[in-house]
Amino acid sequence: MNFAPLILSAKLALLSTSLLLVIAAPLTYCLVYFRFRGKFLVEALVGLPLVVPPTVMGFYLLVMMGPDTVLGKGWQTLTGRPLLFTFAGIMVAAMIHSLPYAIQPLKSAYERLDSRLLEMAHVLGCTPVSAYFRVILPNTISGLVASAILAFAHTMGEFGVILMVGGSIPGKTKVASIAIYEYVETMQYREAWMLSLALVAISYLVLLAVNGLSRRSEHAA
Repeated sequence: MNFAPLILSAKLALLSTSLLLVIAAPLTYCLVYFRFRGKFLVEALVGLPLVVPPTVMGFYLLVMMGPDTVLGKGWQTLTGRPLLFTFAGIMVAAMIHSLPYAIQPLKSAYERLDSRLLEMAHVLGCTPVSAYFRVILPNTISGLVASAILAFAHTMGEFGVILMVGGSIPGKTKVASIAIYEYVETMQYREAWMLSLALVAISYLVLLAVNGLSRRSEHAA
């Protein structure tokens, strides 16, 4: 049994989730605590991957990352390699598609935070940045962990976007979900069964972790 696609999926999920949290945390902070024109447009744009079909999202990412686009040319200039049909390309696609899954738990955690803590931080002279690291982050760790878990799980099972942007290159872009699809197409049901079982087990563990965090947050509240 070849578990290389599963290992590649885990690598993709781990790296993309780590980078995604660096983006999602400050973005969520701005969406929750700052008021600016067009905020509702930004919120709708961030949540777009939740409602747009993965193949549609993958198609537009395929166009955006092409060798003749600003993004594609910029990446080619920096690395000397194309962005499409590479591990870096599917990682970018996975981050964009998993962004709302990372933001929603953080947003809920930030909104539950006692506003008096931030008021006290402001009175004591904390800047927005220092207030985030000294007040918000220590009191919303459970939200950050839940965000990481959901983003990781969503990336592990991603199919449509990854297939459109990365294709099915063994060792580079052929993740577990794509391997399962190809196994079924070629009637290799045993291999498809084993990989599917592994993904189901991972999904179940993710749900257990999220439920445990939710109960802990309720007890703390």
